[in-house]
Amino acid sequence: MPARTFLRFDLTSPARRRSAGRVAQNERILVAMSGGVDSSVAALLLKREGCDIAGAYMKNWINEEEVIGECPWEDDIRDARLVAEQIGIEFQVVNLMRDYREKVVEYLLDGYTHGLTPNPDVMCNREIKFGVFRSWAKEHGFAAIATGHYARRIPAAVEGGPLRLLEGRDKNKDQSYFLARLCQAQLADARFPIGELGKPELRRLAREAGLATATKKDSQGICFIGQVKMKDFLRAYVPDRPGPIVRAGDGAVLGTHRGLHLFTLGQRKGIGIPSNTDNEAYVVVGKRAADHTLLVAFDGPATPGLWTHEARVHSLSWIGEPVEGSCELEGRVRYRDPRVVLEFIPEPDGTARIRFNQPQRGLASGQVLAFYRGEQLLGGALYA
Repeated sequence: MPARTFLRFDLTSPARRRSAGRVAQNERILVAMSGGVDSSVAALLLKREGCDIAGAYMKNWINEEEVIGECPWEDDIRDARLVAEQIGIEFQVVNLMRDYREKVVEYLLDGYTHGLTPNPDVMCNREIKFGVFRSWAKEHGFAAIATGHYARRIPAAVEGGPLRLLEGRDKNKDQSYFLARLCQAQLADARFPIGELGKPELRRLAREAGLATATKKDSQGICFIGQVKMKDFLRAYVPDRPGPIVRAGDGAVLGTHRGLHLFTLGQRKGIGIPSNTDNEAYVVVGKRAADHTLLVAFDGPATPGLWTHEARVHSLSWIGEPVEGSCELEGRVRYRDPRVVLEFIPEPDGTARIRFNQPQRGLASGQVLAFYRGEQLLGGALYA
């Protein structure tokens, strides 16, 4: 393979220093390289700063049971290895398939089987990337791991205080939501080199450096499984349990479904029943596990069961100091949703009540609520 010519760019500015998560040049860092452009540029930035780094691909899933959908793990390993060669760093594949199956896939399948809407990406970050993979890295002489997340790790507001985790500078790509269940120890060992970059700038840097992944499309599939649609994945692993589709209010039976696990609160598309003569669309407003009934209603601003002013959350997790008293915070109810104002009210049993200033649509049990103060991510919890 012919040698690549790399163009120089400035990495000495304050923004570039912040983007590397304030790494020390003498610490050895293992970069999680997924075969995508984001982690490729993360490795490139650290290498250009003179950091002692190596790259590793986490082999979590290989579609060995032929689930419907594309799982391009071989292509991803090839691309990650090629980028590592281009920037001149060591590279290896770390097999975490058993841990991923136990900690993420089983959590996913168990949640959907019991009528919940779990988030495998959040769990993958907590249990695999910053869990098992982080432990593996430290056992093999690395001081920290770096990833291609659009997020920023910064020093404490006061000396001796906890590290803080901020949204990525590019609000269109910010991925802090998926880090909502990390703890302080995990954050201490994490580096986010691309947190100050916008996606267009990141692509430009990759092109200028001649990286093999410069024009590669972003993955849209399940965390580390690939381009597999969630419905297809669930159909392969969760048995069908058919039941009626019932209109909430009058109890009219409108059809049948293949399983409650294939639906989530607020869903409009793919229910399998047509709109009425006034072109009003149905939306999922509930799942009754006792008799496998899917409850639907016409979608609107006053649809019963669809809009929530108050919710209860459990499994609270804090990145820094726990929030112990009632207070006003901001929350992101889903990844792509904007932050909203809420009142946080802790309960003695370790749960909390959440009162939203404005009603929120389709909050499903098992989903993640991320807590913020401005750009700072405080932690997260699960809807009951």
